[in-house]
Amino acid sequence: MNLRRFYLRMADRLVRDTRAAQLVEFAVSLPLLVVFVVGIFDFSGAFTLKQKLTNVARDAARAAASDPATDLVNPTTALPASVIDAFQVVDNYLVANKINDCGITSGGTNSGLTWTFSASGNGCPPGGLRLIINRGYLYPLTGGTLPTVSCTSQAPGSQTAVVSTCVSIQYGYSWKFGQAASLFGRATTLPTQINGIAVAMNEN
Repeated sequence: MNLRRFYLRMADRLVRDTRAAQLVEFAVSLPLLVVFVVGIFDFSGAFTLKQKLTNVARDAARAAASDPATDLVNPTTALPASVIDAFQVVDNYLVANKINDCGITSGGTNSGLTWTFSASGNGCPPGGLRLIINRGYLYPLTGGTLPTVSCTSQAPGSQTAVVSTCVSIQYGYSWKFGQAASLFGRATTLPTQINGIAVAMNEN
């Protein structure tokens, strides 16, 4: 009887002892805290990069759209001056804002009035850098949709077509959030590139 009472007293004492409760709570909440902190920094970095890419795409589209279209008469012989202007706006912006330009050069390829420049060297993040400049981007006067990352013209149908310049920048982004989410056994698939797209109506 005394032995039973002793065991009950010891069990009651252990149940009431909360000295290690804080340590257990911290161990349980630590993975969740890590996911929140990593997510905040990761998504804010991605959002900031998208804002910068959108801003420079807008500036590059305006620079090319304000140039005369006479350099587009025979685009296969040389890189048009308006395309060079847009390219330099993007490259200079990336360098000035300490974003790796991946060693991109003006030796792009063209299909009609669309030029594509790609680079993945110089310590570039996975996914690399891709710049598309379409100097003959068309969209209908009303009811147009947002441009795609390929800057493919929209079919105006029976409407008047607006001739403009589309600039698309695709830049690789290395996420850390997926690794943090794996602490909970979750596989997270996130886009490998951040995009910035802008269109400006040609002035000449």
